[in-house]
Amino acid sequence: MNFPAELISLLRRSRAPKLVALTGAGVSQESGLRTFRDAQTGLWAQYKPEDLASPQAFRRDPKLIWDWYAWRREAVKGVRPNAGHYALVDIAKHIPEFTLITQNVDGLHHMAFQTLRDSESLKVLPSIIELHGNIQRVRCSECYTFAEVWGDDTESVPRCSVCGGLLRPDVVWFGEALPRDQLEAAVEAARTCDVFFSIGTSGVVQPAASLAHAARNRGAVVIEVNAEPTPLTSKANYAFHGKSGEILPELVKAVWLNDT
Repeated sequence: MNFPAELISLLRRSRAPKLVALTGAGVSQESGLRTFRDAQTGLWAQYKPEDLASPQAFRRDPKLIWDWYAWRREAVKGVRPNAGHYALVDIAKHIPEFTLITQNVDGLHHMAFQTLRDSESLKVLPSIIELHGNIQRVRCSECYTFAEVWGDDTESVPRCSVCGGLLRPDVVWFGEALPRDQLEAAVEAARTCDVFFSIGTSGVVQPAASLAHAARNRGAVVIEVNAEPTPLTSKANYAFHGKSGEILPELVKAVWLNDT
């Protein structure tokens, strides 16, 4: 793929830009991970998304919700980061001020960065902001204490060792606000960056969709990488349509591995 010379120059310049990348479900789909709705097959196909991911649903039938997320956690165990995840790790090696914001709850970005840290001595892990939480974490529904261990194969929902409240996945459900600290950190990163990547996201889910516009309004260069055009496409400085697992590695090669 041919990338504009000015884009390559921007990313390669001696004073590395402050860079933010926002990722969505499209990145994880390339690892073979089903989206929330796509995963509702078999037993789970009879339920609406709101029946499996809302505070009301949890209060109504906590065991049903617990089992759904236990099933999803198990499904994620066999999934590994793809070339797009690792390309972001490569970018972070060259861009010291790098912030990764993700709408995904699968933890694949953490896995990719940890793998490279272990194998290639990546000294500093970038800031990873998980706007919608992480399915691999479990917390108390009452006191918010995180659980280190719990049992999925039980007849009832496990309870918090501190207050006795029911445990739940640490993800944002329909009708819940995003974690304030994560959202504030994401907004601040978007408003102060030089380059903003929007990768594998539809650009319509708020408030994440507003981050690219916040970055552009403050003068950042906005780059979209997505399978198809989105509402952001016409506003982006550069838009590349295709698989992030193909485009991002090519971009890394063009910027840092080629002599031209």
